[in-house]
Amino acid sequence: MLSLGFVTAILPDLTLAEVASFAKESGYSAIEVMCWPPGKAERRYAGVTHIDVVDFGEDDAKRVHDTLASTGVTISGLGYYPNPLVADVAESQVYTDHIRRVIVAAKLLGVPVVNTFVGRDPVKSVDENWPRFLEVWKPLIAFADDSGIKIGIENCPMSFTRDEWPGGKNLAASPAIWRRMFNDIPSACFGLNFDPSHFIFQHMDYCKAMREFAPRLHHVHAKDVRVDREKLDEVGILAFPNQYHTPKLPGLGDVNWSKFFSTLTETGYHGAVCVEVEDRAFEGSLDNRKASLRQSFNYLKQFVP
Repeated sequence: MLSLGFVTAILPDLTLAEVASFAKESGYSAIEVMCWPPGKAERRYAGVTHIDVVDFGEDDAKRVHDTLASTGVTISGLGYYPNPLVADVAESQVYTDHIRRVIVAAKLLGVPVVNTFVGRDPVKSVDENWPRFLEVWKPLIAFADDSGIKIGIENCPMSFTRDEWPGGKNLAASPAIWRRMFNDIPSACFGLNFDPSHFIFQHMDYCKAMREFAPRLHHVHAKDVRVDREKLDEVGILAFPNQYHTPKLPGLGDVNWSKFFSTLTETGYHGAVCVEVEDRAFEGSLDNRKASLRQSFNYLKQFVP
C-alpha cells in the first residue's frame, strides 16, 4: 500500500517530536527525516538536522523510536543531499563520510532507505565526471549493500542558478544517465528517490521513466512545478531554469497527479510518497508552511487509499 509523508526540511523550527506530532495531526503516516550535520545551511532547504547521526548509536536509535512511538508515524527514509562529486576532494570526503554515518543510523533505526544526490562537478561533462562518480560511489554502494540499506538518488539536476551552471550539481537527472549508473554499479540497493517535478522543465515523460525503472523506485517525492510559458517565450530553454520554472505544492503546477499515481501503482511500488515543499508562496511563516503541508495532504489523499 502507498502512504503519504512529507520531507521534514520545511519544518526546521520544530523538534523531531513536534514534527511527528504535526504529521499525525495532519493525517500523514510517514516522514523523511533530514540528517544534515549540525551547522549553517549551504542553500535553501539544506542544513536541517532532525536526527543528528554523528556518533549515532543504539541508545540514540531507541530515543528516536520512543519519540515516534506515540504518534504511529514511521520514518520512510533518512535524507542528506550534498554534492559528493564537488571538485574539492577534501570537501567531497566530508560529504561521503557523512553519507556513511547516515547509512549507519538507518541500519540502527531499521529505516530502509537513505536519500541523497550523486553529485557532479558542474563545469565538467558527464563523461568527464564519470571516473570520479565510480571512484566515490562504488565503495558507498558497497557499504550500503553490506548494511542492508537502499540508496535513493533524487533525480533533481540541481542546475537552476548561475553557481550550478552549466551541468548542474547532480548527475542523476535523466533515464539515459540512470541506465549507465545502474549498469556500472548494478547493486539492487542502488536506486532512485523519484520526483516527477524535475521532469517538467526538462520536457521528459515521468510516467515512462517510472515504468522502465520500477525496480529502482526506492522512495518517492511529491513536488509540483509550474513552467511560466510567457517567461519561457521571452528567455528560452537555455536560460537559467529559475527564470521560467517555479516549484509549487502538489496540484498547483503542471504534474498530472492522477496519471502519476495511476502509473506509480502499476509499477508495484508500495512505499511512502513524501511531499517536498519548496513553494515560496508558503514560506513566510511556520503557520504558512504547516498550512502548505495540510493542503498538500488534502489534495493527494484522493489518490491514496
